[in-house]
Amino acid sequence: MIKYVKDRKGEIELGLTEILLILVIVVGIVAVVFYYLNRWASKRMVAHEDIIAKSKQTVSIFVIDKKRDRPQNANLPKQVMAQLPKVYKFMKANLVKAKIGPQIHTLMCDKKVYNTIPVKKTIKVDLAGLYIVSVKGVKTEEEVKKIRKEKKEKEKLEKKELAKAEKLKK
Repeated sequence: MIKYVKDRKGEIELGLTEILLILVIVVGIVAVVFYYLNRWASKRMVAHEDIIAKSKQTVSIFVIDKKRDRPQNANLPKQVMAQLPKVYKFMKANLVKAKIGPQIHTLMCDKKVYNTIPVKKTIKVDLAGLYIVSVKGVKTEEEVKKIRKEKKEKEKLEKKELAKAEKLKK
């Protein structure tokens, strides 16, 4: 039994069933809160995706550098910094420094796109403002991993065949 002291005058004893009942109620409330937060976030995400889809355009860029850094440390325009939520100003973001035409810009992207961007190369990307939506003509990280895995398997098979051929010669 767990004893709960109330105002040092009397004790209230909570049994296992009362504790489990309180725990179930708290977990239920947390689940409902997460459900509604998820619905709100998904609606907001769909709205943002529509805006991005309408405003994206394919551009050829030369990637100078890419790094994970805080947006405050990057040379982002004041308007962009003003529109960023306060939380994102202090978090690290995926930033790409690229030359678009004659100008050098700092662009933002998500992790999946960031991992596929090669440095010191000219690539075609879909841009929506200063946000890189996707990379065209470059293999994704998953495709590269698949190709590497196939190459390793092929090399292992060739080594096994060479070993068998050497054994047969002896």
